[in-house]
Amino acid sequence: MKHQPLGKPHHRVRADDFAGVDTWVFDLDNTLYPFGSDLWPQIDQRITTFIAQNLNLDASSAFALQKFYYDKYGTSLRGLMLEHQVEAKAYLKFVHDINRENLPPNPPLGAAIAALPGRKLVLTNGSHFHAQETLKQLGIADHFEAIFDIEAAEFKPKPDPVIYERFFEKHGIVPSTAAMFEDLAKNLAVPHAHGMKTILVEPEGAPLNARTSVDYVTSDLVAFLHDILRIRLSDA
Repeated sequence: MKHQPLGKPHHRVRADDFAGVDTWVFDLDNTLYPFGSDLWPQIDQRITTFIAQNLNLDASSAFALQKFYYDKYGTSLRGLMLEHQVEAKAYLKFVHDINRENLPPNPPLGAAIAALPGRKLVLTNGSHFHAQETLKQLGIADHFEAIFDIEAAEFKPKPDPVIYERFFEKHGIVPSTAAMFEDLAKNLAVPHAHGMKTILVEPEGAPLNARTSVDYVTSDLVAFLHDILRIRLSDA
């Protein structure tokens, strides 16, 4: 089973669920590239290194503080800004200076995104640079109209409701005709409340955490998009 509507494990994409969708919003990390990629582990390690170097901590203490701030503030950056007046741009430049060469291009994903009718945007807690370079490495950058990054959000992270409001307003998005793909269920609560179709992208066999704001769960983004396209074409 690759994807399913929540609570209906033996059904695939329902024909009418995406009929009116004309805006497709994607998270970046662990959503547009596989969970098993080495990109996020690299970023995670560089966050620890940044904290250790800037706060004069050993690696173990830096890692613990990193996770504490993530849990409390939504991102480690937010905690560092509020608690230690860390300069955000310096942090983002450091933590996103990673090697993306092991991430293979994904032509099937690019073709599926290109075929979706309407607009495509990225909404990420990462930097614009990181998003753009990662999309380029995947070979899918040209398919997206815009990237709404953490700086556009004034360094407040998802799932802060203000971020989604700012995103909707800046890009003229009508939530009731939009769908969002995310790897974290908590980041889908506000979009779902606004009427967006919500799709959780996570590895097969992931633990069943709270998913009350999730319409679909998939471990295969390309196959899920193909299902949407197949249904849209059959209805045309």
